[in-house]
Amino acid sequence: MRFSTRKSCLHVLAAATSILAISAPAHAQDATAQANEEEVASGEIIVTATRRAEALSDVPIAISAVNSASLQNSGANDIRQLNQLAPSLLVSSTGSEANGSARIRGIGTVGDNPGLESSVAVFIDGVYRSRSGVGLNELGEIERVEVLRGPQGTLFGRNASAGLIHVISKKPSFTFGGSGEVTYGNYDYLRLAAAMTGPISDTIAVRIDQVYSSRDGFYNDVINQRDVNDRNRYFVKGQVLFEPSDTTSLRLIGDYSQKKEQCCAAVYIDRAFNPTIGGLNDPAQNPIIRVLTDLGQPAAGFSNPFSRNIWVTPGRDYYGLTKDGGVSLEINQEFGAVKLTSITGYREYKNEQAGDVDYSAVDILYRSFDGGGGYARQFKTFTQELRLQGTTFNDRLDWLVGGFFSSERLNLSDNIKFGNQYGRFATCRIVAGSALAPFYSVTSPGCLTPTGRATVAGGFGAATLSAFDTLDSVNNRGSLGDKYSQLSRNFAVFTHNIFTITDGLKLTLGARYTWENKDFNASFANNNTACPAIQGATLAPALAPFLIGLACQGNSTSELNGVSITSKRKESEFTGTAVLSYKFTPDLMAYASYSRGYKAGGFNLDRSALKNPGVTFASVGGAQAVVGRLQFDPEINNAMEIGIKYGTRPFSVSLTAFRQDFENFQLNTFNGSVFLVQNVNGCETDLAGADRDASVATGACAADSVGWGVRSQGIELETSLNPTDNLAFNFGVTYAKTQYRDDLVANSAGAPLDPALRVIPGRQLSNAPIWVTTSSASWTPEIGNSGLSALFYVDSRLTDNFNTGSDLFPQKAQDTYIVVNARVGLRGPEQRWAVELWAQNLFDKEYSQVAFNTPFQAGPTSAPYVYPAFPGGRQLFSMFLSEPRTYGVTGRVKF
Repeated sequence: MRFSTRKSCLHVLAAATSILAISAPAHAQDATAQANEEEVASGEIIVTATRRAEALSDVPIAISAVNSASLQNSGANDIRQLNQLAPSLLVSSTGSEANGSARIRGIGTVGDNPGLESSVAVFIDGVYRSRSGVGLNELGEIERVEVLRGPQGTLFGRNASAGLIHVISKKPSFTFGGSGEVTYGNYDYLRLAAAMTGPISDTIAVRIDQVYSSRDGFYNDVINQRDVNDRNRYFVKGQVLFEPSDTTSLRLIGDYSQKKEQCCAAVYIDRAFNPTIGGLNDPAQNPIIRVLTDLGQPAAGFSNPFSRNIWVTPGRDYYGLTKDGGVSLEINQEFGAVKLTSITGYREYKNEQAGDVDYSAVDILYRSFDGGGGYARQFKTFTQELRLQGTTFNDRLDWLVGGFFSSERLNLSDNIKFGNQYGRFATCRIVAGSALAPFYSVTSPGCLTPTGRATVAGGFGAATLSAFDTLDSVNNRGSLGDKYSQLSRNFAVFTHNIFTITDGLKLTLGARYTWENKDFNASFANNNTACPAIQGATLAPALAPFLIGLACQGNSTSELNGVSITSKRKESEFTGTAVLSYKFTPDLMAYASYSRGYKAGGFNLDRSALKNPGVTFASVGGAQAVVGRLQFDPEINNAMEIGIKYGTRPFSVSLTAFRQDFENFQLNTFNGSVFLVQNVNGCETDLAGADRDASVATGACAADSVGWGVRSQGIELETSLNPTDNLAFNFGVTYAKTQYRDDLVANSAGAPLDPALRVIPGRQLSNAPIWVTTSSASWTPEIGNSGLSALFYVDSRLTDNFNTGSDLFPQKAQDTYIVVNARVGLRGPEQRWAVELWAQNLFDKEYSQVAFNTPFQAGPTSAPYVYPAFPGGRQLFSMFLSEPRTYGVTGRVKF
């Protein structure tokens, strides 16, 4: 049984320490990190999180830093694999590789809706990336990765409410050199990487990195005989470093990456994985299973999800094409004691994606790839950051002032349609789950036997029977190309100042003021004429909600054909930070801080949010009249933190306690039919359970009683031990109670929470385990006097149980699990060459990344089987699986 009650904290800690203490953010134990291009003799990692080169143990903020050696040993090629090294971080992906979501301390943004910006921002070489899913690409050779926890906004150009991931790639060198790598593994995994750097002149150095990787898929499409979730990627990055003098440097970077992959498949959850599924997958208890199997879904598809067999509708696929590229220019100019930094970036990112998005063999719902007019999201982003910093008053004041501007054009097109079996699926779904079940016939018009047709006509009226026939024919109808466009402009000024009060006591004060403007417009093209036809018919009250709801599901209706809508929003916000730190000794520091974080509001880029599908657009005044329903407000985080850091060459430890209160928390949820985006807040007064019932009208709160809705609080511990030059241990543990308030409302005005979210009050957030431990151990002994050395490395991440669905339905729970990576190798003199054997997920642990309501596949609400803890009747559930065990061999050379 994969699901059990939550393990106690003692159990979690004991399990972690029993595996060689293999866990933690592999904190740069043998780092050869650079500070102003100079090696640091102490070996302690140097970070630039505060825009000053400082030892990690001297930075009074919660930060995990992972150096290039740790990344290489753990096999990290994109930010998703940082999970093994940073206990407070969790990166997952869902319906496509563009939907990556990063969470820090349990807080993040579900990535399926591009209208929501990331609570955890991603920067690569100082340039902001529009969404965290962009970091799921190959990255080339990395110098280090810094993971900053808590609100950010007084040091980096773009603000972030929950944290920040900064990837710093290797710079060009004025010493000629290069490297190459060949990796081969199971699933026919092949990765080729090469880099070369060197001088062009005394003042110009260049570097080029290239990576190609391919791999068979982790799923077997039984029907179409192909792999899904494969890998086919190419990445190239070129850099020019120009240093005409000791006080001037320019770094020009250009990069391009491309992915052509079949991604991402999902499987049904069965009771063996999670017992609360119960009889949902049993045709005797859930008539929708009977409908699906009668229409072609093999019964085997409802069990044994980790067989990784899937049944994709013939003619449908998950083909996706992603292109990402851009240029940036960083200029650093010193004017005596003052330094000016300018970072200019322009990026274009586009993901086009097909999908059999009902995740079954039955053709219910799909998106097609047509190379331009299908489902695609595109970002064109220009950013400009300026910073001026220096010291004054005999170095008692280390000051920084800066400005930031970004202009981002987001274009989204969608062509989601009902499949060629949707009509029959919809009518059979009504018949099989109602009093009409004795007349069920999957091969007959309207899914009704001749006797059934006569019964409907006689008992419910000819118009109701006609509606059955109309719904029965609504195949391959839907969006012909909905278009969404959003222009976002962000301008901010910020400052970050460190006052040295005494030799050990420092006060840091930072502030930021941000202006954010968004212009939104959308146009729709839809050929689903069945929706308004059934809406306009006089139907039997007992069947009308089902016929209309299924015909108009997701607001797929020709009422929108040729309709355009527009909207604007403007907002501004003051944020900042205050930190008091004291160094008791050169190696021991304590600090306390307060920070206020901010993430902009915006628009839900999904037509389904405009209205209830059961009503017409004419009845609400047209689509333009309800465009305001697409808006959501900015997310605010008020955070407090205290910490202590001790750092020497052989041993370092960092202990942090934190509390973060989120107002207007931006929650994106798919309820099986539509996407809901709500600002979750709490009510100061007792709602007496009105936020936990099935009514959309109950649970309101007076606006002056609305407060924070999510609180994240806990403790983080990270340690590293280097008893000798060739032996290193790291351990980290995060305890984070990241919970919704007990009494919840949907926005700052105190509107009732949507009934689809009635499970969440008082509960731990999705993908937010309370306990996480990470660890690593590496040993690189020399082999006699030969110049050869060996490598023995292992890391692990132990994750407490958590719920993987944003609505927290119990069927989406994931039990405690541990993932272990290992690597052994032989290295030549000065590591000029190396051969390594490796394994990822060594023990082949099977777990779910994210679970969700399977689209449009909910049975009726009547007996015999209805689980009481969720609305929607006998809803089916699917999940995106973890990667299985992979293993292989890597050969490296460098010169």
